[in-house]
Amino acid sequence: MSALIEMQGVTKSYGSFTALDNVTLSLSGTSPSMTAVAGESGSGKTTLARMMLGFINPSIGHVLYRGKDVAKMSGTEQRQFRREVQPVFQDPFDVFNPFYRIDHVLETPVKRYKLADTQAGARAMIEDALKRVGLRPQDTLGRFPHELSGGQRQRVMVARAVLLRPKLIVADEPVSMVDASLRATILDELKTLNRELGISIVYITHDLTTAFQICDNIMILYRGTVSEAGSVERVIGAPKHPYSQLLVSSIPLPDLDKTWGSDEVPVSEASAARANPGCKFAPRCPHVMEMCWDNVPPKYVPDSQRLATCFLYRDAPVAPGDDVAVVFRPPDGPVAVAAS
Repeated sequence: MSALIEMQGVTKSYGSFTALDNVTLSLSGTSPSMTAVAGESGSGKTTLARMMLGFINPSIGHVLYRGKDVAKMSGTEQRQFRREVQPVFQDPFDVFNPFYRIDHVLETPVKRYKLADTQAGARAMIEDALKRVGLRPQDTLGRFPHELSGGQRQRVMVARAVLLRPKLIVADEPVSMVDASLRATILDELKTLNRELGISIVYITHDLTTAFQICDNIMILYRGTVSEAGSVERVIGAPKHPYSQLLVSSIPLPDLDKTWGSDEVPVSEASAARANPGCKFAPRCPHVMEMCWDNVPPKYVPDSQRLATCFLYRDAPVAPGDDVAVVFRPPDGPVAVAAS
């Protein structure tokens, strides 16, 4: 199966700080999917997104788009890549120039990529894109950014991406600054784009609830490394890695007898100070073993459609190869993974 985009053993370091550590992930070019990348602040989610978009290059490893190294693309290849891989950012207001009307941010890509031969054709494309994301063109065009709500501005940015008919949208926390009442609507619209237009979506989030609602698969990062990955039903429904379990247990539930965050694992001073070339989660892990401190756990496959980098599952087979997508559930249905 040909890959749309591949991250091959990518590491990104800033001096002595490693933001992303040896991550390998591929997304199919023939089966458009919705993939969540989750983790707490500082886990490397945004670094992964920026690398996938070609904004930064890896310190080690390669990012390939349709088999070509993004860092080595020619000008023509980069232009095509920029059209086919589109971002949707966390804060839509930062993208707008307050001195231009909303029309400007939509007309610019149409002109740059020569998407329409006439002004009337361009207008029709823009109106269709706005309608696809639930906006009324007559209520949106001609207005300045400050005259729209946060949810409307975010929808305009999704519409801008849709104009280019991309193969991949990388949405970095796209609803974290939107009113709760609009979050589900915007996420449903992304899901509709995936299903109706065949656009793959990478959804960067710290919100496991929304990831579960709209995505097929999920990869959970902890301090730049993959802790668990697989179908959202398996990983969020019954997490295996202690870090994943901690994240899921932190989801607020309507239980008056339970204090939110009461499952947080305390870190002892001795654990925090101990040298740790092994599992990065060891200082916080309630199941830490001696082997965890000195050895990096491989990607074990404790069951189909899931891998976990944890020695608790050392009796399970190791995933074949480094690509975490080997345990992903195809969008059209479940499949078991034969690990070796």
